[in-house]
Amino acid sequence: MNEAADDTGRDSARKARGAQMPGAAYPAKTVRILLGFPAGSGADIPTRVIGQKLGEVFGQQFLIDNRPGAGSNIGTALAVKAAPDGYTIFLGSVANTINATLYASLPFDFVRDFAPLALTASAPNFLVVHPSVPARTVAELIKLAKSQPGKLNYASVGVGTMAHLAGELFNSMAGIDTVHIPYKGGPQATTDIVGGQFPFMFGISSNVLPHMKSGRLRALAVTTATRLAWMPEMPTVAESGLPGFAAVTWWGLMVPTGTPRDIVGRLNTEIVNVLALRDVREQLANQGIDTLGGTPEQFAAFVRDEIAKWARVIKASGARAE
Repeated sequence: MNEAADDTGRDSARKARGAQMPGAAYPAKTVRILLGFPAGSGADIPTRVIGQKLGEVFGQQFLIDNRPGAGSNIGTALAVKAAPDGYTIFLGSVANTINATLYASLPFDFVRDFAPLALTASAPNFLVVHPSVPARTVAELIKLAKSQPGKLNYASVGVGTMAHLAGELFNSMAGIDTVHIPYKGGPQATTDIVGGQFPFMFGISSNVLPHMKSGRLRALAVTTATRLAWMPEMPTVAESGLPGFAAVTWWGLMVPTGTPRDIVGRLNTEIVNVLALRDVREQLANQGIDTLGGTPEQFAAFVRDEIAKWARVIKASGARAE
């Protein structure tokens, strides 16, 4: 067989395999990953890593489209309007499950309007204090707060964010009264606690780890259900006197409802494969971010549980979107 015939044979075989594989022609153009958070944010970091790898796998660009604002609702509303053809992927997050209760009315239903692909990543939050605070354990911080009801302030990166609701959950479970000070982003809140403008906060790992390492902030505990494998010496809030406390920032990729099942299946497979790559895991671990994975069904169940959990916290605290 000559070279031309050999090439023709290989081409025919590829076409035959493509005809047998659902969604094999996808993607035929650039895919947009839309997220309701700014570039450089905790949500943006793992999404860019995953998007680059997906682009290599599929041979098409996976373009990151940052549309921040309104607690991620601006980006979410745009994603809902996208065609359900697999060319717009949305980064869902814990913010969406919080917003489902925090906002009295939204132009979308997070559960109804999106089809989960896979949980992608999570980042722990640390309960940190300024070094001037006379508390070296969670129990000591609770004791301090009880001695000064309504006097201690904690910051967050905005109303309804994980940092805010972790503080409300802390107040509720510890039986204390501390005052929430909302900021418009993580960098400014972190800068101000480092400067001693307020005593404590629940900060995402990517924002507070550098200051923990330098000694400019003191971490009392981590908000995960169990200790971190990469920081086993750090106790959890749960084991420090508040059993059941957990407040983790997470992200996952989704598509508009109605996207063909074969495309959902292909994307899930390749996303999970990317998350299992050693270089991806190591690159994100260096930022304090853990890779996840799983099936669309597992992600859907997780979302429902998170909505119910944060609904209880929001209703108990009386928090509302401003």
